[in-house]
Amino acid sequence: MDIGLLKAFQEVYRSKHFGRAASNLFISQSAISARIKQLEDELGTRLFTRDRNNIELTSAGKKFLSYAENILNTWNRAKQEIAIPEGVDELLNIAALPSIWDIFLEDWLSWVHTNNADIALNTDTLGADAIIRSLLDGVLDLGFLFDPPKTPKLLVQELLPVPLIMVSTDSSIFAEQAVQDKYILVDWGTSFAMMHAHQYPDIPPPKLRASIGRIALGFLNNFGGSAYLPEAMVSEQLGQTLFKVEDAPVIHKEAYAIYSQASSKKETIEQALCWFNMT
Repeated sequence: MDIGLLKAFQEVYRSKHFGRAASNLFISQSAISARIKQLEDELGTRLFTRDRNNIELTSAGKKFLSYAENILNTWNRAKQEIAIPEGVDELLNIAALPSIWDIFLEDWLSWVHTNNADIALNTDTLGADAIIRSLLDGVLDLGFLFDPPKTPKLLVQELLPVPLIMVSTDSSIFAEQAVQDKYILVDWGTSFAMMHAHQYPDIPPPKLRASIGRIALGFLNNFGGSAYLPEAMVSEQLGQTLFKVEDAPVIHKEAYAIYSQASSKKETIEQALCWFNMT
């Protein structure tokens, strides 16, 4: 059995949408459709009913769901147990949104590795919904998100506020001009979207929508334009190939560390998060 097929099945069931499921697993919609078809072919039965706006489990799919989840949980626990090298006391499974890795988690990860020789680290990049579900299922120990979940089962620690600044390849442009032409709108989460909409209520459709900051940065460098990006991400280019749009307000974006209230690794997690109090 290909574990990837079971993950695709589980994600389609949870999201009730092939496109969202594909986004959460960071694969294409055609790839997730192919995985579901392969699984149905192997089982010899349909698992989903597919209407345009409604995807539901068939009776066979409902029966198969508990088996799939048990297999995946067993697989994930087995991977965690055998992944710990000799001399290591504990394994931390960590996942974050791609943009959070880009902003500061690489430095944090280096600090954790250097200062905690008895901890092994397993890292991943996931969508927000997948991170929350994995934390609740016990598959993940620690997640990093822009918008914190509202559930008492998960503990939330606010991290460093991230200053997002509007930058442009045009050194003389003003903010109102920047959002009108060759503008790249980056998805920095719900609170950013609300602040951005309040500040720029009547902008035309952007030249590009990007879910990851480095995609926007690469596009800027190749084709020019403007976008809100973390100051730390563009600091080396400021004043050279990128320029701060001086009249654009800085939008501070909060990031959060999330972990389970019932985690047996709370002490280790909180020790690892000390870095954010020292920077």
